[in-house]
Amino acid sequence: MDLIPDLPNHIALECLIRVTYDEFSRVASVCSDWMKEIKLPEFRRLRKTGCCSQKIIVMSQARVDPNRRKAGVVKRFANPVYRVTILELDTGHWSELPPLPGFSNGLPMFCQLEAVGLNIVVMGGLDPVTWEVSNSVFVFNFVSGKWHRGADMPGVRRSFYGCASDHDRTVYVAGGHDDDKNALRSAIAYDVEKDEWIQLPDMETQRDECKGIFHDGKFHVIGGYRTEMQGRFEKSAEVFDIATSQWGDVQEDFLEASTCPRTCTAGSDKDFYTSHKGDVVALKRDKWQAVAKIPAEVCQVAYMTTWQEKLLVIGCASYGEPHTAYVLDLKSYKWTKMESHEKFSGHVQSGCYLEI
Repeated sequence: MDLIPDLPNHIALECLIRVTYDEFSRVASVCSDWMKEIKLPEFRRLRKTGCCSQKIIVMSQARVDPNRRKAGVVKRFANPVYRVTILELDTGHWSELPPLPGFSNGLPMFCQLEAVGLNIVVMGGLDPVTWEVSNSVFVFNFVSGKWHRGADMPGVRRSFYGCASDHDRTVYVAGGHDDDKNALRSAIAYDVEKDEWIQLPDMETQRDECKGIFHDGKFHVIGGYRTEMQGRFEKSAEVFDIATSQWGDVQEDFLEASTCPRTCTAGSDKDFYTSHKGDVVALKRDKWQAVAKIPAEVCQVAYMTTWQEKLLVIGCASYGEPHTAYVLDLKSYKWTKMESHEKFSGHVQSGCYLEI
């Protein structure tokens, strides 16, 4: 059957790959053949090679009080209400996904977001009303345009863990702490396609408030602290090799300083980046070095990520002020400010990059 009547299929496919991601669900509803085509990995590959893919950041971001401004400062809710927002990196366009089913009071606080294939996975966090730890998993599919409930996270109810996606089908989770504030060594993985959780080997070290990064085919778990340390961060890291299903030796001095690793990210150039004392610092040839001064308007960094030799920083000048975004060119180390929108100037708790 022809994808489009009276057109050769290769020309019809050229038309389909130019559909924007926010129209996937509408196009997929036209006929089953179009839906099947959009779901194929080959379709995503063709969008990339044809320069039709779109680069987006998906975030857990606080709503801004609709009463606008008071004394020149954008008002925010006393108890922040978080929603899933999207920033299109090429256009600067902002949008919002539908709310999670059953969460009328906003996203779970401190939940984690990861991109897998054509899906966004929202995991865990704290109930915004009761503050109880949630083990819930929700998956938003861009083809159906809807959320569905995934299999709950197994084992103890963990929070403040590190996680990362291979961007294909799996999310990896490690560390965090249980209800009694005991730091964890355990690790698990979520197969989004099968909707199944898999138990992984334990890490060598307990790691509460660690950062997870998937880089060069491996799951890196950076920093964090042991139960008895309670907030005194360590500089070490551990790496899980997906091919061998084993953890490597602990890298004792991975970070330059004993600090919270939440802004750590990895670039396409195989370097790691983070923010430290007002600078963007990069791990180059086993040594951390400052590469750019962070603009004053975003010096309180909330979120940082990289893509295709660029680095995004979202933050504010001081507590309670509007958040905005800057992009650093990792070749020239020059900053560009993205256009800001008051509606999308709330605090960002977590986020993920997706090329769709």
